[in-house]
Amino acid sequence: DRSSAASDVYKRQVVDYDLSKLRDRRIPDLRRQLGIVFQDFQLLSDRSVERNLDFVLRATGWNSANKRSDRIIEALEAVGLADKLKFLPHQLSGGEQQRIAIARALLNEPKLILADEPTGNLDPITSEEVMELLHEINGKGTSILMATHDFDLISKFPKRTLMCEDQKVVEVKSKS
Repeated sequence: DRSSAASDVYKRQVVDYDLSKLRDRRIPDLRRQLGIVFQDFQLLSDRSVERNLDFVLRATGWNSANKRSDRIIEALEAVGLADKLKFLPHQLSGGEQQRIAIARALLNEPKLILADEPTGNLDPITSEEVMELLHEINGKGTSILMATHDFDLISKFPKRTLMCEDQKVVEVKSKS
């Protein structure tokens, strides 16, 4: 059945990569198309913001120090923290650390950002600010797949919402 075959292909595709046919040598290419935002930030505590972001760029094949530096500034400007370049993670608030984590996810201009409870460790006001930032990033063309338990927060930013229920993924119908 054609719809079943199309559905099977759709399930295996992530940012134009067919996961069922992905060769090991292509995994780094796929990873560059994905940005990851963790609940607990996962910043390297012994490195400045600049060195945290530079680490990612070096690991993903950016060889030019000038291009890395320019890209770091661009990513930090996108999250409103270009002035925090020399700070260590412990010198930043939780909201600032999460914004740095989002900047890190943006470095390679990914097609998709995977965000695991990106507001889970934040107060309600900061959570809303982070959601506004993610909403803005999404509006510029980057898809965001976010896991969260905060239904009140996501209701303020209406987008397609899926929920895990009875071991199945179901779409939540909007109340508009």
